[in-house]
Amino acid sequence: MQKIKFEVTDDIIDICRDNVFKAVFTKDNPKSLGALEILISCLIKQDITVTSITANEPPIDSLSDRQIRFDINCKSRTGELINTEMTMFPDDFEPVRLEFYSGKLFTGQNIRGKDMTYNDLKPTYQISFLLGKVFFKDDSLIHHFEYYDPENKVSLGGRSRIITVELIKLDKTVEKSVSEMTMEERWSFFFRYITDKTKRNKINEILDCEEGIAMASEVLISISRDEIERARLISEFKYEMDHQSKMVQAKNRGLEEGREKGRSE
Repeated sequence: MQKIKFEVTDDIIDICRDNVFKAVFTKDNPKSLGALEILISCLIKQDITVTSITANEPPIDSLSDRQIRFDINCKSRTGELINTEMTMFPDDFEPVRLEFYSGKLFTGQNIRGKDMTYNDLKPTYQISFLLGKVFFKDDSLIHHFEYYDPENKVSLGGRSRIITVELIKLDKTVEKSVSEMTMEERWSFFFRYITDKTKRNKINEILDCEEGIAMASEVLISISRDEIERARLISEFKYEMDHQSKMVQAKNRGLEEGREKGRSE
């Protein structure tokens, strides 16, 4: 089997854009599905098989809805519900947002059958890759959150989990050799630095030892070389950035007008 390899000259689309992230892991082919299963298994620390993926893309004729996030909702063979997303520009309220959607993921399960109880609720996982800012003031790249009594150091043993990966914290481990990296660090390095041509050699080293990342890379290269697919993804990203820029500009204009009014008064 021929090994995949990135060349320095390859123009690779950024997988940290949420629509590209989703495109890579939801293609209708074995490589995409296999990569998704390995990525999720790595983060929740148990082997899972994905049996269904729920799409959430906005209608093609509804550009006003394109500000939604392109997350990946899936279900495992044993019933676990997993939502995975990439957030390039998280807001300050991101932690409470994750808590909100984690709750909806858990309580959205149907246990109304006459033979069902709360014990039939399946574990749920809200997984979020975060760029742009640090949310948790420690050196840990990954956090696993669950209901917990900090005073008595007792876990509730609940079935909902929030997993965060703060990609910006890779700056502190980027000099590690591939052999020293954990599997989670290798995935994170791939996500953050795939467009950095100075790090292609280390990316290729990772591909040699991580089958899941190699499969994701094949899909990403295919998307990057497909002119129609690439144009579609760039168009979606452009709309998102234009919308965000207009919102920030309007906010700044309002603040400046308020200051001007205050000075005149």
